[in-house]
Amino acid sequence: MESIRLGGGPLQVSRICLGTMTFGEQVDESTAFQILDRAVEAGIDFIDTAEMYAVPARRETYGATETILGRWFAARPGVRQRVVLASKVAGPSRGMDWVRNGSDNLTPAEIVQACDASLQRLQTDVIDLYQIHWPNRNVPMFGATYFDPSKDRAFSSIHDQLQALAGLVQAGKVRCIGLSNETPWGLSEFVRVAQAHGLPKVVSVQNPYALVNRVVDNGLDEVLHHTGVSLLAYSPLGFGTLTGKYDEPGLDAAQPALGRLARFETMRKQRWGRADTLAAARRYNALARAHGLSPTRMALAFCYGNWRVASTIIGVTSVAQLEEDLAAWGTRLSPELLAEIDRIRWEIRDPAQ
Repeated sequence: MESIRLGGGPLQVSRICLGTMTFGEQVDESTAFQILDRAVEAGIDFIDTAEMYAVPARRETYGATETILGRWFAARPGVRQRVVLASKVAGPSRGMDWVRNGSDNLTPAEIVQACDASLQRLQTDVIDLYQIHWPNRNVPMFGATYFDPSKDRAFSSIHDQLQALAGLVQAGKVRCIGLSNETPWGLSEFVRVAQAHGLPKVVSVQNPYALVNRVVDNGLDEVLHHTGVSLLAYSPLGFGTLTGKYDEPGLDAAQPALGRLARFETMRKQRWGRADTLAAARRYNALARAHGLSPTRMALAFCYGNWRVASTIIGVTSVAQLEEDLAAWGTRLSPELLAEIDRIRWEIRDPAQ
């Protein structure tokens, strides 16, 4: 497995990262252990989680994914030293009143408290990459399209957030810091404030990047290039829409065994379950088949071979899915196929933004 250095910092990671948000909801602990064991065996040394996982987020499974990972580390002496571990502190609650009592602000003290709790669940002394899961300010995200300044409010400043993260680095609890679901302005400001005040620079941004959501290409890629910050691409298969499993009309909600969009009504109502997203995915999937590729292989190859992407985060619910995602590594899409992909995007843009 190829590796890459994140954001010019000390973390050297595999170009494929194992996402774990299904562990503790769709995936039980035994299966999670099997997936983790096979991933490490295959050369994946980069694992991503978050305090709010499993997904879909609910009170009963808050912290469950980190707890499973902690038990895996405890059951596999020595494996913790072989992997780069990433986790995230949740941003403002977004209706999750079980996270910091539903606070609509992420304070420096809460960043420290969240990190300490994650360390305990993960049964480790250090988190290699600690990320802010979503911005602590008014910003369009998770399907919102437009910035609305009337929704601005007081929040802990980027400087205060960076100072809290710097304290965690100085205490040896965190090695590097990153962002997630961030905008071009947000990333630029984090980099500027860090430089101005001698605080740690973010090494990565974890944002969605898939055929049905290429918002990164609308300006964030320029900021990533000029700041040297690495992109961690999540949802490269568009929550399963780009695997072909939802290509038959009428199956979107009728067969829970298909995947999370069919299984969880709350997720069907989100950006990945929109009718426009499903229609777009079916066009890309048909294009893949016309070129002799499975939809999964083409969608992953688009991310794996993209100059913008440092590491692609794959989320699976079985070892078989993991094997399929691994098998797509090394697939190269022809210039002609990439041009056809871009022609589709020109027509439909980013329905899952």
